[in-house]
Amino acid sequence: MRRQIRFITAAATVALALSGCSINVSPNSEATGTDGTGSTVTILTHDSFQITEEQIADFETKTGYKLVTTAPGDAGFVVNQLLLGKDAPTVDGVFGIDNFSATTIADADVLSDYQPAGLPESAADYAVGDALIPIDHGQVCINIDRDWFAEHGVDEPTSLDQLTDPEYAKLLVITDPSSSSPGLAFLAGVVTKYGDGWQDYISNLLEGGTRVAAGWSDAYYSDFSGSEGKGDYPLVLSYASSPAAEDGKTSNLEASCVDQIEYAGVVADAKNPEGAQAFIDYLLSDDYQATIPEQMYMYPVSDQVALPEQWAKHAQPSSTPIEVDPARVAAERESWLNDFAKLSE
Repeated sequence: MRRQIRFITAAATVALALSGCSINVSPNSEATGTDGTGSTVTILTHDSFQITEEQIADFETKTGYKLVTTAPGDAGFVVNQLLLGKDAPTVDGVFGIDNFSATTIADADVLSDYQPAGLPESAADYAVGDALIPIDHGQVCINIDRDWFAEHGVDEPTSLDQLTDPEYAKLLVITDPSSSSPGLAFLAGVVTKYGDGWQDYISNLLEGGTRVAAGWSDAYYSDFSGSEGKGDYPLVLSYASSPAAEDGKTSNLEASCVDQIEYAGVVADAKNPEGAQAFIDYLLSDDYQATIPEQMYMYPVSDQVALPEQWAKHAQPSSTPIEVDPARVAAERESWLNDFAKLSE
């Protein structure tokens, strides 16, 4: 899910100055290495997490910890790795657990409780227990390559129902819900909207020619005609913020949008929980929060930072997203995934 769009303007780069950042947690004597540089803190992330070299240096200077990140793949891989490593964790903290996996992670007791002193009041709406700290939020939506539809004289779809029509199904690329966070969000939205008929809906998509990509990066950058890959599919499962990166040449199918929230946490039995806490505090700092739109194309949880101008023009979230119950996702997720796998065989 490499949501990072690969061109960042010079103005955005200048905005990465972090001189005003404050960190609430400092390493204690036990956590500090004998070489005087501080101990290592290892953070598990999905592969679209972005932090600049300047930000890493700033974090390390302010905390004394050396930061190491590991990214096995999409958010689905992050969740699986957390669960598989529960009894012998190899990381100290995690970023990239979404709201559809939050209940599963909370119930598995793989994270330790932590409530940052710097958690903004605006994050309260996204809270899940005491171990999952909200960092950013956004919406998963079908993106439309407006130029393609104009050039081919085809009307843009305006509803989810239309996507199963043969005219549109063959134009769509979605992502595998078992390994892709957007894929799971889309599947949860389809189940919510169509109830017992969701399998028929997915079958109609697949039989009509809809492609299922392994992850967001492949779908957006290789298969989608509206991005740099100039692929063969003018409809792609992506994010409400993606049109801002394409300067308005793409748009969202608002009827398809589903809210998504990303959380961070301290891994239970971590070797360096203080370092993980310091890293979470850093992600919540105004300076890092201000870079989330340009770096990860999500909305910051802090309402104290300004959004880029392009977002006001092209990245407005849907005011009527499909309202998915995360508890239902946790309870029925495995059944949905198994059924989806059978349908896509």
